[in-house]
Amino acid sequence: MSSREMAAGQGPTTVEKLRGLPWGTAWSVSNTVFATYTFFGSVFVLFLNTVGLDKAQIGTLLSLLPFFGVVAVFIAAPVARAGHKRVFLISFTIRTALALLLLLVPTFLSRFGAQATLALIVVAVGAFGLARAVGFTAYYPWSQEMIPDGMRGKVSAIRSILSNLAGMAAVLAAGWILGPDPDLGPFMVLISIGVVSGLLSVWTSGKLPGGAPVKDAHAVHGSARDMLLAARDRGFVRYLLGIAVVTLAMVPLGSFVPLFMIEQVGLSANQAVWLDTGVLIGAVASGYVWGWLADRYGSKPVMMLGAYLLPLAPVAWLLMPRGAAVSLYLALGIAVVQGLVNTGWNLGSGRLLFVEIVPPEKSSPYMALYYAWAGIAGALGQVLGGWLVDLTSGVTGQWGIVRLDPYTVLFFLGITLPLFGILLLRAVAPDSLVTTRQFAGMFVRGNPLAALGSLVRYRRARDERQTIAGTERLGSTRSPLTVEELIEALHDPRFYVRFEAVVAIARHGEDPHLTGALIEVLEGNEPSLSTLAAWALGRLDGEGAVEALRRGLESRYRSVQAHCIRSLGSLGDRTMLPLLLERLATEEDVGLQMALASALGRLGATEAAGPLLALLRASGTQDARLEFALAIARLVGQEHRFVQLLRRAGSEPGTAFSQEASALRTKLIRARQAMPELAGALDAAAQVLAREDLEQGAGLLAAALRQLAGDDLALPCRAVARECAEQIERLGPQRIEYLVLGIHAADCSVPEDSGLF
Repeated sequence: MSSREMAAGQGPTTVEKLRGLPWGTAWSVSNTVFATYTFFGSVFVLFLNTVGLDKAQIGTLLSLLPFFGVVAVFIAAPVARAGHKRVFLISFTIRTALALLLLLVPTFLSRFGAQATLALIVVAVGAFGLARAVGFTAYYPWSQEMIPDGMRGKVSAIRSILSNLAGMAAVLAAGWILGPDPDLGPFMVLISIGVVSGLLSVWTSGKLPGGAPVKDAHAVHGSARDMLLAARDRGFVRYLLGIAVVTLAMVPLGSFVPLFMIEQVGLSANQAVWLDTGVLIGAVASGYVWGWLADRYGSKPVMMLGAYLLPLAPVAWLLMPRGAAVSLYLALGIAVVQGLVNTGWNLGSGRLLFVEIVPPEKSSPYMALYYAWAGIAGALGQVLGGWLVDLTSGVTGQWGIVRLDPYTVLFFLGITLPLFGILLLRAVAPDSLVTTRQFAGMFVRGNPLAALGSLVRYRRARDERQTIAGTERLGSTRSPLTVEELIEALHDPRFYVRFEAVVAIARHGEDPHLTGALIEVLEGNEPSLSTLAAWALGRLDGEGAVEALRRGLESRYRSVQAHCIRSLGSLGDRTMLPLLLERLATEEDVGLQMALASALGRLGATEAAGPLLALLRASGTQDARLEFALAIARLVGQEHRFVQLLRRAGSEPGTAFSQEASALRTKLIRARQAMPELAGALDAAAQVLAREDLEQGAGLLAAALRQLAGDDLALPCRAVARECAEQIERLGPQRIEYLVLGIHAADCSVPEDSGLF
């Protein structure tokens, strides 16, 4: 419990926090409607434009809203003593009531003129901004207290989605009410609806837990000394500077893009308002994903990726076609991307502030400084934006593919300033071990869209069969986004889910976390899964896999030993050759003999040719014979050709061997290695085998192999050819693997540069 909570007597329990989450969401939704219809967004900008204010006046007025955030520095301590919840409720009630002053604008404009109306709007906006600043000075420390950190990203995302849906509905309704060329009447309707929503938001916020007064004066962290200590926190200062630079870029764009759309692109007023719908669609579509990613991989990588993507929208605005039929649709598409990117930035930076940057026991001074600093940056952004648009009002022309107008400078700032902000924010301490590069890489490896879909299906699985199917899909995506779920599936109480998890991990591909999880399974006490884990490690080749497989050779389970041996061969661990050769000479278990043969064949241990030929000779089962024959073929080389010939020999062996004998004869002649007797023997064997006379053909082929296996033939081909000739003469075509292996050894003995293959 933080010192603030102890001073207050008791902070809210986790149960109370969870119970308050729906009320917090209701507050966020109703407050969004209030903000959309009163002092924020396109509606208010178009309202001021309709009243007759110029761009500089609009920018200055909008700057008042964030500017009053500076009062947070001076009132943080008394607000904490009075109680964050109490101060928030009073301030936001006053804030909502002040919005009623906007309803007097038509009367003032008709009776007292433009100057009096401007004065009224300034008073309304200023008083509203002050009340809002006091309320948010209380809200930020209170919000840190009312939401569990472990689910802050998801909660923020859900609130963002629902709030944006409400905002979308409000924007669509606003566009319909305003029409293409509105007067002040429709704005009065919207403001009235906004006031009602504002009162509803105050009522719902009263249901939220926490925010009790701090009675112990020593526990109030809001004094000048506390502010100074917070200002000396280098990580906090870097964060504030980065946020300020990005805010300077984003705030003017949000305010003046609607006017750009009307004046330069040629959209109507209601179409410009409807562009907010695109932003909200992007936010709704991506909000939960961003929040989930922030909770899972950390706030900083989400924030930084969002910052890197922020310039996309300004670049697109610069290249917008003017007065074209597709302009509205392109603008909506750009707005969707803008909403997606802004949501990632806002969720990441906000969560980082609450979870990592601000110590909970010092939230009052930190949050006061943050709110004041953000207010100053926002105010400067509004003033700068309005001033720049007015200053460049006469700009026209063309620069390459960019059309110049009064808003061009704003867009260039929107492109460049986030890049400077990135340089500052890179130095901020992260809240996870995942770097921005690693995080961004998750979206270019595998299939991220399929991964997100598979995560949903996995989480929604209701029985074992569905869970197994979901686990299979997790591996098939080959995306880093599914790593945690795959590891989770390894610890599922259901055996076949764990079994499928190992298979899915092998299918997924290399990842250090997955490799570590498989090593734990390998070294566990469940031999069926340990065996499978040994196989999977042989496919992944991750860090630590070889060492774990070496340790697995000492397992008390022979099946585990066998698969560790096979995987070490697959991974090319030649340091194990002496041990494998030693075990091959003494091993009596057929399963382990087959595993050792496979590993030695993969490792190209030609010194094992003799023992492997002996095992093939003594083998009593077809499976073991083929395993030993394959291992020997690997020592000879060109494994794939051995497998292809073995497959062909399964259906029409005579034809397959005849073709191979003829091809070998031609190859030897071209390589100038065929004596007349050898060429004749191969030709005779080919003719007999073509008639499917395997008995006679095998004898002729054995004679040809004896002639070929002279002393000048390189090992191990010579030893293999001789052994195969002897066994074919003794057994005939009964052991077909000798025919395949003999031809294969003979074929591989001819240099590859002979010109035939």
